[in-house]
Amino acid sequence: MPDILVVGSLNADLVVRVPRFPQPGETISGEGLKIIPGGKGANQAVAAARQGTSVAMLGRVGNDSFGPELMDNLKRNQVDSALVQVDPDSATGTAIIVVDASGQNNIILSAGGNGRVSPLDVRDTSFSDYKLLLLQLEIPIETVLSAAQKAKEKGLRILLNPAPARPLPAELISLSDFILPNETELSLLTGQPVHDIASAEQAAKQLLAGGAQNVIVTLGPNGALIVSSKQVTHVNTYEVDVVDTTAAGDAFIAGFAARLLESDGLPGDVLTNAVRYGCACGALATTRFGAQPSLPTRADVENLLSTQ
Repeated sequence: MPDILVVGSLNADLVVRVPRFPQPGETISGEGLKIIPGGKGANQAVAAARQGTSVAMLGRVGNDSFGPELMDNLKRNQVDSALVQVDPDSATGTAIIVVDASGQNNIILSAGGNGRVSPLDVRDTSFSDYKLLLLQLEIPIETVLSAAQKAKEKGLRILLNPAPARPLPAELISLSDFILPNETELSLLTGQPVHDIASAEQAAKQLLAGGAQNVIVTLGPNGALIVSSKQVTHVNTYEVDVVDTTAAGDAFIAGFAARLLESDGLPGDVLTNAVRYGCACGALATTRFGAQPSLPTRADVENLLSTQ
């Protein structure tokens, strides 16, 4: 039985590179369109598998040409896809991703089958033998909450990536062992401006007051910030040449989860070490184009750690 269960989205990413983002009403020329496997759930599942962790994915694809390719991609990356259903009444989720010359991106989502992942899908699944649940918000919020409730009943630790950001039920915040937002998501969740480490700490403490146990804020080139009742720790990231930031957050989360599982029972600051490893994964993901093609292997990460 896999150690990690990912309940979340699978997308076909339609990616185009542009010199800059267009203004409203403006048409600009971009480079050749690429179709790449993506979706926050599938990205995190594949990223964790590439770190040598055993992973299963629960979600839905549509009844179209994208669906089989996304399923095959999971299998090629050693992700257990037995819990991914083909929805006969929907298209596969898609994401239109525009990447500018600096590597920043704009993303437009069409939910497709992701919007039909239901609490019933979760109730029909045994959670008994997993150790960790990874959740994001590209599927219905009631399904995310149902998964968290069942995971807590079965003793799984819950990692919630609140992306794309939306208001969260108070119960979901309190059920989560780890909430992992970026600065924008943290600001939207709390209603507080987040623009530096100090403001990130204050906003994260608002989530702690709402029942969250640990908040880990990804800060892009400034690394990550751990905020809990026991510590406030800033972890620096690694210097790389940025090509495309797509899926960097997913790589961070998966690397963090993989290292957290490996560190169970070991001495030392487990949380800081897991965040540092996640930073290495996230940094490497920015050095390659596309979502899943950019996700590093364990060997990639160990090489970076040995050189920096």
